[in-house]
Amino acid sequence: MRLDKYLKVSRLIKRRTVANEACDSGRVQINGKIAKASTDVKIGDIIDIAFGNKNVKVEVLDIQETTKKDEAAELFKYV
Repeated sequence: MRLDKYLKVSRLIKRRTVANEACDSGRVQINGKIAKASTDVKIGDIIDIAFGNKNVKVEVLDIQETTKKDEAAELFKYV
């Protein structure tokens, strides 16, 4: 699954366009490397997102095309 879509489905970022802009500006890393929006996300990847002065680091646990709001937190865990 594409990185921008995963960020939206997992609800780490609310909108896919915002996720796309974050990736394009170099604020998202996968396994320590800056990632583009089209980068494939795999189970076990570590995603690091820079939100202003705050960093969020998560590990991918599952990948699904769609999720309900209360199930979205099961797609990742905070590292």
